[in-house]
Amino acid sequence: MGFLRFAAAVLTLQASLALALSTNYLTSRASPDPVVNQTDCVNRHYTYQQLAGYGFVASDARDKFGDTLGGFGSSIAIDRESWRKSKQGVYTGILWALPDRGWNTQGTLNYQTRIHKFGISFTPNLTATVANPSPPNLKLQYLDTILLTGPDGTPTTSIDPDATGYITYPGFPILPVATYPGDGFGGPGPGGKRISIDGEGLVLNEDGTFWVSDEYGPYIYKFSKKGKMLQAIMPPGAYIPQRNGAASFSANSPPIFDPTRAVTPKDPVSGRNNNQGLEGLTKSSNGRTLYALMQSALNQEGGPNNPYRRQARLLEYDITGPTPQYKAEYVVTLPLWTDPTVSPSKATKVAAQSEIESLGDGRFLILARDSGNGHGQASSLSIYRHADIFSIGPNTGATDIKSPTNDAVGASIASATGVLNAGITPATYCSFLDYNVNSELGKFGLHNGGAQDQFLLNEKWESLALVPVDGFEGADGEWFLFSLSDNDFITQNGHLNFGQYPYSDKSGFNLDNQALVFQVQLPQKSNP
Repeated sequence: MGFLRFAAAVLTLQASLALALSTNYLTSRASPDPVVNQTDCVNRHYTYQQLAGYGFVASDARDKFGDTLGGFGSSIAIDRESWRKSKQGVYTGILWALPDRGWNTQGTLNYQTRIHKFGISFTPNLTATVANPSPPNLKLQYLDTILLTGPDGTPTTSIDPDATGYITYPGFPILPVATYPGDGFGGPGPGGKRISIDGEGLVLNEDGTFWVSDEYGPYIYKFSKKGKMLQAIMPPGAYIPQRNGAASFSANSPPIFDPTRAVTPKDPVSGRNNNQGLEGLTKSSNGRTLYALMQSALNQEGGPNNPYRRQARLLEYDITGPTPQYKAEYVVTLPLWTDPTVSPSKATKVAAQSEIESLGDGRFLILARDSGNGHGQASSLSIYRHADIFSIGPNTGATDIKSPTNDAVGASIASATGVLNAGITPATYCSFLDYNVNSELGKFGLHNGGAQDQFLLNEKWESLALVPVDGFEGADGEWFLFSLSDNDFITQNGHLNFGQYPYSDKSGFNLDNQALVFQVQLPQKSNP
Protein backbone atom coordinates (compact mmCIF):
# COMPACT_ATOMS: atom_id res chain seq x y z
CA MET A 1 0.00 0.00 0.00
CA GLY A 2 2.96 2.35 0.51
CA PHE A 3 3.59 2.53 -3.24
CA LEU A 4 -0.06 3.15 -3.93
CA ARG A 5 -0.09 6.10 -1.53
CA PHE A 6 2.95 7.51 -3.27
CA ALA A 7 1.28 7.09 -6.66
CA ALA A 8 -1.83 8.78 -5.35
CA ALA A 9 0.17 11.76 -4.11
CA VAL A 10 1.61 12.24 -7.57
CA LEU A 11 -1.92 12.48 -8.97
CA THR A 12 -2.30 16.10 -7.91
CA LEU A 13 0.26 17.04 -10.54
CA GLN A 14 -1.29 14.75 -13.14
CA ALA A 15 -4.75 16.16 -12.47
CA SER A 16 -3.71 19.68 -13.39
CA LEU A 17 -2.39 18.43 -16.73
CA ALA A 18 -5.58 16.48 -17.47
CA LEU A 19 -7.67 19.52 -16.53
CA ALA A 20 -5.82 21.66 -19.02
CA LEU A 21 -6.16 19.19 -21.88
CA SER A 22 -9.58 17.58 -21.44
CA THR A 23 -12.85 19.41 -20.95
CA ASN A 24 -14.38 16.10 -19.88
CA TYR A 25 -12.21 16.19 -16.76
CA LEU A 26 -14.29 19.10 -15.39
CA THR A 27 -16.86 16.75 -13.84
CA SER A 28 -16.44 16.67 -10.07
CA ARG A 29 -18.37 16.12 -6.89
CA ALA A 30 -20.28 19.23 -5.92
CA SER A 31 -22.21 17.80 -2.95
CA PRO A 32 -21.93 15.10 -0.26
CA ASP A 33 -24.03 12.81 -2.46
CA PRO A 34 -22.02 10.50 -4.72
CA VAL A 35 -22.30 12.33 -8.03
CA VAL A 36 -19.47 12.66 -10.52
CA ASN A 37 -21.59 13.69 -13.49
CA GLN A 38 -25.25 13.98 -14.47
CA THR A 39 -26.76 13.94 -17.95
CA ASP A 40 -30.24 14.52 -19.34
CA CYS A 41 -30.89 12.74 -22.63
CA VAL A 42 -34.26 12.67 -24.40
CA ASN A 43 -36.22 13.46 -21.22
CA ARG A 44 -34.36 10.86 -19.15
CA HIS A 45 -31.89 11.54 -16.32
CA TYR A 46 -28.63 9.62 -15.85
CA THR A 47 -26.10 9.90 -13.02
CA TYR A 48 -22.51 8.69 -12.81
CA GLN A 49 -22.24 8.25 -9.05
CA GLN A 50 -18.75 6.92 -8.49
CA LEU A 51 -16.01 4.50 -9.48
CA ALA A 52 -16.80 1.58 -7.21
CA GLY A 53 -14.27 -1.08 -8.15
CA TYR A 54 -11.07 -2.15 -9.84
CA GLY A 55 -9.40 -5.46 -10.60
CA PHE A 56 -7.02 -7.05 -13.06
CA VAL A 57 -5.73 -10.31 -14.49
CA ALA A 58 -1.96 -10.50 -14.92
CA SER A 59 -0.59 -10.04 -18.44
CA ASP A 60 1.02 -13.50 -18.48
CA ALA A 61 -1.90 -15.51 -17.06
CA ARG A 62 -2.85 -18.54 -19.16
CA ASP A 63 -6.01 -20.45 -20.06
CA LYS A 64 -6.48 -24.19 -19.72
CA PHE A 65 -4.98 -24.74 -23.17
CA GLY A 66 -1.72 -23.08 -22.18
CA ASP A 67 -2.37 -19.86 -24.14
CA THR A 68 -2.04 -16.34 -22.79
CA LEU A 69 -5.25 -14.98 -21.26
CA GLY A 70 -5.15 -11.73 -23.18
CA GLY A 71 -7.44 -9.39 -25.03
CA PHE A 72 -10.57 -10.67 -23.33
CA GLY A 73 -11.86 -7.17 -22.66
CA SER A 74 -12.93 -7.01 -26.31
CA SER A 75 -16.42 -7.88 -25.13
CA ILE A 76 -18.05 -9.29 -22.00
CA ALA A 77 -21.40 -10.68 -20.91
CA ILE A 78 -22.40 -11.25 -17.29
CA ASP A 79 -24.88 -14.05 -16.73
CA ARG A 80 -27.67 -12.14 -14.94
CA GLU A 81 -29.07 -15.40 -13.51
CA SER A 82 -25.77 -15.98 -11.71
CA TRP A 83 -25.59 -12.50 -10.15
CA ARG A 84 -25.91 -12.62 -6.35
CA LYS A 85 -25.50 -10.22 -3.42
CA SER A 86 -24.63 -11.76 -0.06
CA LYS A 87 -25.76 -10.51 3.34
CA GLN A 88 -22.25 -9.16 3.76
CA GLY A 89 -22.58 -7.06 0.60
CA VAL A 90 -20.30 -9.22 -1.55
CA TYR A 91 -21.39 -9.70 -5.16
CA THR A 92 -20.65 -12.86 -7.16
CA GLY A 93 -21.47 -14.04 -10.66
CA ILE A 94 -20.27 -15.52 -13.93
CA LEU A 95 -18.64 -13.35 -16.56
CA TRP A 96 -18.04 -14.52 -20.13
CA ALA A 97 -15.28 -12.75 -22.05
CA LEU A 98 -14.34 -12.67 -25.74
CA PRO A 99 -10.70 -12.17 -26.78
CA ASP A 100 -10.22 -10.70 -30.22
CA ARG A 101 -7.64 -12.04 -32.68
CA GLY A 102 -4.84 -12.96 -30.31
CA TRP A 103 -1.42 -11.37 -30.10
CA ASN A 104 -1.18 -9.38 -33.34
CA THR A 105 1.10 -6.40 -32.75
CA GLN A 106 3.70 -8.03 -35.00
CA GLY A 107 1.34 -9.82 -37.39
CA THR A 108 -1.83 -11.89 -37.25
CA LEU A 109 -1.49 -15.59 -36.47
CA ASN A 110 -3.40 -18.85 -36.21
CA TYR A 111 -5.05 -18.18 -32.85
CA GLN A 112 -8.31 -20.10 -32.47
CA THR A 113 -11.19 -17.80 -31.52
CA ARG A 114 -12.55 -18.61 -28.06
CA ILE A 115 -14.75 -17.49 -25.18
CA HIS A 116 -13.49 -17.48 -21.59
CA LYS A 117 -15.50 -18.04 -18.42
CA PHE A 118 -14.65 -16.22 -15.18
CA GLY A 119 -16.09 -16.21 -11.71
CA ILE A 120 -16.28 -12.69 -10.32
CA SER A 121 -16.27 -11.57 -6.70
CA PHE A 122 -16.81 -7.89 -6.04
CA THR A 123 -16.82 -6.07 -2.70
CA PRO A 124 -17.58 -2.36 -3.19
CA ASN A 125 -15.34 0.03 -1.27
CA LEU A 126 -17.28 3.25 -0.83
CA THR A 127 -14.85 4.82 1.65
CA ALA A 128 -11.74 4.85 -0.56
CA THR A 129 -10.16 8.23 -1.22
CA VAL A 130 -7.22 9.53 -3.24
CA ALA A 131 -5.35 9.98 0.05
CA ASN A 132 -6.24 6.45 1.19
CA PRO A 133 -6.79 4.37 -1.97
CA SER A 134 -8.33 0.93 -1.99
CA PRO A 135 -6.51 -2.16 -3.18
CA PRO A 136 -8.22 -4.08 -5.99
CA ASN A 137 -11.70 -5.11 -4.82
CA LEU A 138 -12.79 -7.00 -7.94
CA LYS A 139 -11.49 -10.54 -8.33
CA LEU A 140 -11.72 -12.41 -11.63
CA GLN A 141 -11.16 -16.15 -11.26
CA TYR A 142 -10.54 -17.97 -14.51
CA LEU A 143 -12.79 -21.03 -14.83
CA ASP A 144 -12.96 -22.34 -18.39
CA THR A 145 -12.54 -21.74 -22.13
CA ILE A 146 -14.75 -22.67 -25.09
CA LEU A 147 -12.91 -23.00 -28.42
CA LEU A 148 -14.93 -21.88 -31.46
CA THR A 149 -15.21 -23.95 -34.64
CA GLY A 150 -16.87 -23.74 -38.03
CA PRO A 151 -20.08 -25.64 -38.90
CA ASP A 152 -18.02 -28.74 -39.71
CA GLY A 153 -15.97 -28.64 -36.49
CA THR A 154 -12.83 -27.16 -38.08
CA PRO A 155 -11.18 -24.65 -35.72
CA THR A 156 -11.58 -20.98 -36.57
CA THR A 157 -8.54 -18.73 -36.99
CA SER A 158 -7.55 -15.11 -36.39
CA ILE A 159 -5.26 -14.80 -39.42
CA ASP A 160 -6.16 -11.92 -41.74
CA PRO A 161 -8.58 -13.31 -44.36
CA ASP A 162 -7.55 -13.89 -47.95
CA ALA A 163 -7.95 -10.81 -50.16
CA THR A 164 -9.85 -12.89 -52.71
CA GLY A 165 -12.17 -15.83 -52.26
CA TYR A 166 -14.22 -17.20 -49.40
CA ILE A 167 -15.46 -20.48 -47.94
CA THR A 168 -19.00 -21.89 -48.13
CA TYR A 169 -21.14 -24.32 -46.15
CA PRO A 170 -24.72 -25.46 -46.81
CA GLY A 171 -27.19 -23.02 -45.30
CA PHE A 172 -24.54 -20.34 -44.70
CA PRO A 173 -23.59 -17.21 -46.65
CA ILE A 174 -20.08 -16.85 -48.05
CA LEU A 175 -17.63 -16.61 -45.14
CA PRO A 176 -14.19 -14.99 -44.77
CA VAL A 177 -11.40 -17.58 -45.03
CA ALA A 178 -7.67 -17.55 -44.35
CA THR A 179 -5.25 -19.84 -46.16
CA TYR A 180 -2.06 -20.53 -44.22
CA PRO A 181 1.12 -22.61 -44.59
CA GLY A 182 2.62 -24.83 -41.92
CA ASP A 183 1.10 -24.36 -38.48
CA GLY A 184 0.02 -20.77 -39.14
CA PHE A 185 2.57 -19.46 -36.63
CA GLY A 186 5.58 -19.64 -38.92
CA GLY A 187 6.46 -23.24 -38.03
CA PRO A 188 6.10 -26.56 -39.85
CA GLY A 189 2.72 -28.16 -40.34
CA PRO A 190 0.15 -29.27 -42.90
CA GLY A 191 -1.30 -25.82 -43.62
CA GLY A 192 -4.98 -25.32 -44.23
CA LYS A 193 -8.01 -23.07 -44.68
CA ARG A 194 -10.14 -21.84 -41.80
CA ILE A 195 -12.97 -19.38 -41.23
CA SER A 196 -11.32 -16.18 -40.09
CA ILE A 197 -12.88 -14.28 -37.16
CA ASP A 198 -11.82 -11.16 -35.29
CA GLY A 199 -14.35 -11.32 -32.47
CA GLU A 200 -15.44 -7.97 -31.01
CA GLY A 201 -19.00 -8.31 -29.67
CA LEU A 202 -20.53 -10.96 -27.37
CA VAL A 203 -24.12 -11.70 -26.35
CA LEU A 204 -25.11 -14.58 -24.06
CA ASN A 205 -28.46 -16.26 -24.73
CA GLU A 206 -30.66 -17.91 -22.11
CA ASP A 207 -30.06 -21.35 -23.62
CA GLY A 208 -26.29 -21.01 -23.26
CA THR A 209 -25.60 -20.20 -26.92
CA PHE A 210 -23.67 -17.09 -27.94
CA TRP A 211 -23.82 -14.38 -30.58
CA VAL A 212 -20.42 -13.04 -31.66
CA SER A 213 -19.90 -10.03 -33.93
CA ASP A 214 -16.72 -9.71 -35.95
CA GLU A 215 -14.56 -7.12 -37.66
CA TYR A 216 -13.41 -9.10 -40.68
CA GLY A 217 -16.78 -9.82 -42.33
CA PRO A 218 -18.22 -7.85 -40.75
CA TYR A 219 -20.54 -10.68 -39.70
CA ILE A 220 -22.55 -11.88 -36.72
CA TYR A 221 -22.18 -15.55 -35.77
CA LYS A 222 -24.18 -17.79 -33.48
CA PHE A 223 -22.32 -20.54 -31.62
CA SER A 224 -23.55 -23.47 -29.56
CA LYS A 225 -22.67 -23.71 -25.87
CA LYS A 226 -19.84 -26.02 -26.95
CA GLY A 227 -18.51 -23.56 -29.54
CA LYS A 228 -19.81 -24.91 -32.87
CA MET A 229 -21.01 -22.34 -35.42
CA LEU A 230 -24.78 -22.61 -35.86
CA GLN A 231 -25.65 -19.53 -37.93
CA ALA A 232 -24.02 -16.59 -39.68
CA ILE A 233 -25.64 -13.22 -40.41
CA MET A 234 -24.21 -11.49 -43.44
CA PRO A 235 -25.07 -7.77 -43.33
CA PRO A 236 -26.33 -5.86 -46.39
CA GLY A 237 -24.00 -5.42 -49.37
CA ALA A 238 -23.12 -1.85 -48.41
CA TYR A 239 -21.18 -3.25 -45.42
CA ILE A 240 -19.18 -5.92 -47.27
CA PRO A 241 -15.62 -4.74 -48.12
CA GLN A 242 -15.09 -4.49 -51.87
CA ARG A 243 -11.84 -4.51 -53.86
CA ASN A 244 -11.50 -4.90 -57.61
CA GLY A 245 -15.21 -5.45 -58.10
CA ALA A 246 -15.65 -8.29 -55.60
CA ALA A 247 -15.95 -9.02 -51.88
CA SER A 248 -12.52 -8.82 -50.27
CA PHE A 249 -12.42 -9.62 -46.56
CA SER A 250 -8.74 -8.87 -45.89
CA ALA A 251 -8.16 -6.09 -43.34
CA ASN A 252 -4.63 -5.57 -44.69
CA SER A 253 -3.20 -7.11 -41.50
CA PRO A 254 -0.38 -9.35 -42.79
CA PRO A 255 0.25 -12.62 -40.95
CA ILE A 256 3.34 -13.07 -38.83
CA PHE A 257 4.65 -15.68 -41.28
CA ASP A 258 4.34 -13.29 -44.27
CA PRO A 259 4.84 -9.74 -42.90
CA THR A 260 5.39 -8.12 -46.31
CA ARG A 261 2.15 -9.40 -47.83
CA ALA A 262 0.37 -6.53 -49.56
CA VAL A 263 -3.26 -6.05 -50.51
CA THR A 264 -4.23 -3.86 -53.48
CA PRO A 265 -5.82 -1.48 -52.89
CA LYS A 266 -4.93 -1.17 -49.23
CA ASP A 267 -8.37 0.11 -48.23
CA PRO A 268 -11.60 -1.37 -49.60
CA VAL A 269 -13.31 1.02 -52.01
CA SER A 270 -16.58 0.48 -50.11
CA GLY A 271 -17.87 -1.45 -47.14
CA ARG A 272 -16.25 -1.69 -43.74
CA ASN A 273 -12.89 -0.04 -43.28
CA ASN A 274 -9.90 -2.15 -42.25
CA ASN A 275 -10.28 -3.14 -38.59
CA GLN A 276 -13.48 -1.07 -38.20
CA GLY A 277 -16.18 -3.73 -38.27
CA LEU A 278 -19.14 -4.67 -36.07
CA GLU A 279 -17.50 -3.67 -32.80
CA GLY A 280 -20.72 -3.17 -30.83
CA LEU A 281 -23.25 -5.94 -30.15
CA THR A 282 -26.14 -6.08 -27.68
CA LYS A 283 -29.54 -7.69 -27.19
CA SER A 284 -32.85 -6.37 -25.86
CA SER A 285 -33.67 -7.58 -22.35
CA ASN A 286 -36.55 -9.72 -23.66
CA GLY A 287 -34.16 -11.53 -25.98
CA ARG A 288 -36.14 -10.70 -29.10
CA THR A 289 -33.91 -8.13 -30.80
CA LEU A 290 -30.21 -8.03 -31.64
CA TYR A 291 -28.38 -4.76 -32.36
CA ALA A 292 -24.97 -4.41 -34.02
CA LEU A 293 -23.08 -1.13 -34.53
CA MET A 294 -20.15 -0.44 -36.83
CA GLN A 295 -17.03 0.90 -35.13
CA SER A 296 -17.08 3.89 -37.49
CA ALA A 297 -18.35 4.86 -40.95
CA LEU A 298 -18.27 2.63 -44.00
CA ASN A 299 -15.55 3.57 -46.49
CA GLN A 300 -17.95 5.12 -49.02
CA GLU A 301 -19.24 7.35 -46.19
CA GLY A 302 -15.93 8.78 -44.99
CA GLY A 303 -14.63 5.59 -43.37
CA PRO A 304 -10.91 5.68 -44.16
CA ASN A 305 -10.38 9.26 -43.05
CA ASN A 306 -10.38 11.22 -39.81
CA PRO A 307 -12.41 13.30 -39.05
CA TYR A 308 -14.92 12.13 -41.67
CA ARG A 309 -15.75 8.65 -40.37
CA ARG A 310 -18.46 9.80 -37.95
CA GLN A 311 -21.58 8.18 -39.40
CA ALA A 312 -21.72 4.64 -37.98
CA ARG A 313 -24.53 2.36 -39.13
CA LEU A 314 -26.63 0.41 -36.60
CA LEU A 315 -28.33 -2.85 -37.61
CA GLU A 316 -31.42 -4.29 -35.91
CA TYR A 317 -32.43 -7.97 -36.23
CA ASP A 318 -35.47 -9.86 -35.00
CA ILE A 319 -34.11 -13.10 -33.51
CA THR A 320 -37.37 -14.62 -32.27
CA GLY A 321 -37.57 -17.18 -35.07
CA PRO A 322 -35.18 -19.85 -36.34
CA THR A 323 -33.66 -17.41 -38.85
CA PRO A 324 -32.75 -13.81 -37.87
CA GLN A 325 -34.76 -11.20 -39.77
CA TYR A 326 -33.24 -7.85 -40.76
CA LYS A 327 -35.68 -5.37 -39.23
CA ALA A 328 -34.30 -1.80 -39.24
CA GLU A 329 -31.20 0.34 -39.64
CA TYR A 330 -30.15 3.65 -38.10
CA VAL A 331 -27.19 6.03 -38.01
CA VAL A 332 -25.18 7.02 -34.94
CA THR A 333 -23.05 10.16 -35.37
CA LEU A 334 -19.90 9.56 -33.33
CA PRO A 335 -18.30 12.29 -31.19
CA LEU A 336 -15.14 14.23 -32.00
CA TRP A 337 -12.09 14.85 -29.85
CA THR A 338 -9.05 17.09 -30.20
CA ASP A 339 -5.59 15.51 -30.23
CA PRO A 340 -3.10 17.89 -28.54
CA THR A 341 -0.08 15.95 -29.81
CA VAL A 342 -0.47 16.83 -33.50
CA SER A 343 -0.77 19.99 -35.58
CA PRO A 344 -4.13 21.84 -35.39
CA SER A 345 -4.96 20.91 -38.98
CA LYS A 346 -4.91 17.21 -38.02
CA ALA A 347 -6.09 17.48 -34.42
CA THR A 348 -9.83 16.85 -34.91
CA LYS A 349 -10.53 13.12 -34.75
CA VAL A 350 -13.46 10.76 -34.37
CA ALA A 351 -13.93 8.82 -31.15
CA ALA A 352 -14.74 5.45 -32.71
CA GLN A 353 -17.00 3.19 -30.67
CA SER A 354 -15.97 -0.08 -29.04
CA GLU A 355 -19.18 -1.46 -27.50
CA ILE A 356 -22.88 -0.85 -26.95
CA GLU A 357 -25.26 -1.99 -24.20
CA SER A 358 -29.05 -1.87 -24.51
CA LEU A 359 -30.96 0.10 -21.86
CA GLY A 360 -34.39 -0.68 -23.32
CA ASP A 361 -36.86 1.53 -25.19
CA GLY A 362 -34.38 2.25 -28.00
CA ARG A 363 -31.71 3.65 -25.65
CA PHE A 364 -28.11 2.43 -25.40
CA LEU A 365 -24.84 2.98 -23.65
CA ILE A 366 -21.98 3.39 -26.13
CA LEU A 367 -18.26 3.17 -25.37
CA ALA A 368 -16.56 5.81 -27.53
CA ARG A 369 -12.88 6.60 -27.10
CA ASP A 370 -9.70 8.04 -28.51
CA SER A 371 -6.79 5.83 -29.54
CA GLY A 372 -3.04 5.82 -29.08
CA ASN A 373 -3.23 7.01 -25.46
CA GLY A 374 -2.62 4.94 -22.34
CA HIS A 375 -0.34 2.33 -20.85
CA GLY A 376 2.20 1.18 -23.41
CA GLN A 377 1.44 4.02 -25.84
CA ALA A 378 3.46 7.06 -26.90
CA SER A 379 1.05 9.30 -24.99
CA SER A 380 -0.21 8.42 -21.52
CA LEU A 381 -3.02 11.00 -21.46
CA SER A 382 -6.39 10.00 -22.89
CA ILE A 383 -8.65 12.89 -23.88
CA TYR A 384 -11.90 11.06 -24.70
CA ARG A 385 -12.81 7.74 -23.12
CA HIS A 386 -16.54 7.66 -22.40
CA ALA A 387 -19.58 5.52 -21.81
CA ASP A 388 -22.08 7.83 -23.52
CA ILE A 389 -25.77 7.43 -24.40
CA PHE A 390 -27.59 7.34 -27.70
CA SER A 391 -31.26 6.86 -28.46
CA ILE A 392 -33.31 5.81 -31.47
CA GLY A 393 -36.44 5.64 -29.34
CA PRO A 394 -39.46 7.91 -28.89
CA ASN A 395 -39.01 11.68 -29.31
CA THR A 396 -35.77 11.36 -31.27
CA GLY A 397 -37.03 11.32 -34.85
CA ALA A 398 -34.22 8.92 -35.77
CA THR A 399 -34.57 7.78 -39.38
CA ASP A 400 -34.88 4.11 -40.26
CA ILE A 401 -32.59 4.06 -43.31
CA LYS A 402 -33.20 0.40 -44.20
CA SER A 403 -33.93 0.22 -47.94
CA PRO A 404 -32.64 -1.54 -51.06
CA THR A 405 -31.19 1.79 -52.19
CA ASN A 406 -29.20 2.46 -49.01
CA ASP A 407 -28.10 -1.15 -48.50
CA ALA A 408 -26.80 -2.04 -51.96
CA VAL A 409 -23.10 -2.66 -52.57
CA GLY A 410 -21.38 0.73 -52.60
CA ALA A 411 -24.52 2.60 -51.51
CA SER A 412 -23.94 5.65 -49.37
CA ILE A 413 -26.02 7.50 -46.78
CA ALA A 414 -23.36 10.18 -46.35
CA SER A 415 -20.79 12.03 -48.42
CA ALA A 416 -17.09 11.15 -48.54
CA THR A 417 -16.60 13.87 -45.92
CA GLY A 418 -19.19 12.36 -43.58
CA VAL A 419 -22.14 14.69 -44.23
CA LEU A 420 -25.43 12.80 -43.94
CA ASN A 421 -27.72 12.74 -46.95
CA ALA A 422 -30.72 15.08 -46.80
CA GLY A 423 -33.67 13.71 -44.89
CA ILE A 424 -31.68 11.44 -42.56
CA THR A 425 -31.88 12.16 -38.82
CA PRO A 426 -29.29 10.27 -36.75
CA ALA A 427 -29.76 8.89 -33.25
CA THR A 428 -29.72 11.43 -30.43
CA TYR A 429 -26.28 11.34 -28.81
CA CYS A 430 -25.49 12.52 -25.26
CA SER A 431 -22.17 12.66 -23.39
CA PHE A 432 -22.25 10.81 -20.06
CA LEU A 433 -19.59 8.89 -18.13
CA ASP A 434 -15.93 9.90 -18.39
CA TYR A 435 -13.44 7.12 -17.53
CA ASN A 436 -10.61 9.64 -17.17
CA VAL A 437 -11.64 11.53 -14.01
CA ASN A 438 -8.50 11.31 -11.90
CA SER A 439 -10.30 12.17 -8.67
CA GLU A 440 -12.19 8.86 -9.10
CA LEU A 441 -9.35 6.76 -10.51
CA GLY A 442 -7.08 7.86 -7.66
CA LYS A 443 -9.33 6.13 -5.14
CA PHE A 444 -7.88 2.86 -6.46
CA GLY A 445 -4.35 4.16 -7.07
CA LEU A 446 -5.07 4.50 -10.80
CA HIS A 447 -4.48 7.44 -13.11
CA ASN A 448 -4.92 8.85 -16.60
CA GLY A 449 -1.84 10.68 -17.88
CA GLY A 450 1.53 10.72 -16.18
CA ALA A 451 3.90 7.84 -15.55
CA GLN A 452 3.94 4.70 -17.69
CA ASP A 453 3.33 2.37 -14.77
CA GLN A 454 0.95 -0.49 -13.98
CA PHE A 455 -1.59 1.95 -12.53
CA LEU A 456 -1.99 3.90 -15.75
CA LEU A 457 -5.19 2.99 -17.60
CA ASN A 458 -4.72 0.88 -20.70
CA GLU A 459 -5.48 2.39 -24.10
CA LYS A 460 -8.28 0.09 -25.25
CA TRP A 461 -11.49 -0.16 -23.23
CA GLU A 462 -13.91 -2.24 -25.27
CA SER A 463 -16.62 -3.83 -23.15
CA LEU A 464 -19.73 -2.94 -21.12
CA ALA A 465 -22.03 -4.99 -18.89
CA LEU A 466 -24.70 -3.84 -16.42
CA VAL A 467 -25.81 -5.67 -13.27
CA PRO A 468 -28.19 -4.42 -10.54
CA VAL A 469 -26.85 -3.05 -7.28
CA ASP A 470 -29.74 -4.62 -5.39
CA GLY A 471 -28.70 -8.05 -6.67
CA PHE A 472 -32.13 -8.67 -8.21
CA GLU A 473 -33.81 -6.53 -10.88
CA GLY A 474 -32.49 -2.99 -10.41
CA ALA A 475 -35.97 -1.58 -9.87
CA ASP A 476 -34.44 1.33 -7.92
CA GLY A 477 -32.39 2.35 -10.97
CA GLU A 478 -29.04 1.60 -9.30
CA TRP A 479 -26.63 -0.38 -11.48
CA PHE A 480 -23.00 -1.39 -11.61
CA LEU A 481 -21.36 -0.90 -15.01
CA PHE A 482 -18.46 -3.31 -15.62
CA SER A 483 -15.88 -2.43 -18.26
CA LEU A 484 -12.75 -4.39 -19.19
CA SER A 485 -9.76 -3.41 -21.28
CA ASP A 486 -8.26 -5.18 -24.27
CA ASN A 487 -4.51 -5.47 -23.60
CA ASP A 488 -3.69 -6.80 -27.11
CA PHE A 489 -2.01 -9.83 -25.45
CA ILE A 490 1.00 -7.57 -24.71
CA THR A 491 3.35 -9.34 -22.33
CA GLN A 492 6.99 -10.37 -22.09
CA ASN A 493 5.99 -13.90 -21.10
CA GLY A 494 3.42 -14.90 -23.71
CA HIS A 495 2.38 -18.30 -25.06
CA LEU A 496 0.08 -19.32 -27.93
CA ASN A 497 -0.56 -22.36 -30.16
CA PHE A 498 -1.65 -24.35 -27.12
CA GLY A 499 1.41 -23.28 -25.18
CA GLN A 500 3.92 -24.26 -27.89
CA TYR A 501 4.61 -20.76 -29.25
CA PRO A 502 6.40 -18.48 -26.75
CA TYR A 503 6.54 -14.78 -27.54
CA SER A 504 7.68 -11.47 -26.07
CA ASP A 505 6.08 -8.28 -27.35
CA LYS A 506 8.68 -5.94 -28.83
CA SER A 507 7.20 -2.98 -26.94
CA GLY A 508 8.85 -4.24 -23.76
CA PHE A 509 5.61 -3.72 -21.82
CA ASN A 510 3.51 -6.02 -19.68
CA LEU A 511 -0.11 -4.84 -19.88
CA ASP A 512 -2.42 -6.40 -17.32
CA ASN A 513 -6.05 -7.02 -18.27
CA GLN A 514 -7.65 -4.16 -16.31
CA ALA A 515 -11.28 -3.99 -15.15
CA LEU A 516 -13.32 -1.08 -13.76
CA VAL A 517 -16.72 -1.02 -12.06
CA PHE A 518 -18.74 2.20 -12.14
CA GLN A 519 -21.89 2.83 -10.12
CA VAL A 520 -24.60 4.59 -12.08
CA GLN A 521 -28.20 5.68 -11.61
CA LEU A 522 -30.35 4.95 -14.67
CA PRO A 523 -33.84 6.32 -15.30
CA GLN A 524 -36.70 4.48 -13.64
CA LYS A 525 -38.03 1.59 -15.73
CA SER A 526 -34.74 1.19 -17.60
CA ASN A 527 -34.49 -2.38 -18.80
CA PRO A 528 -30.87 -3.38 -19.55
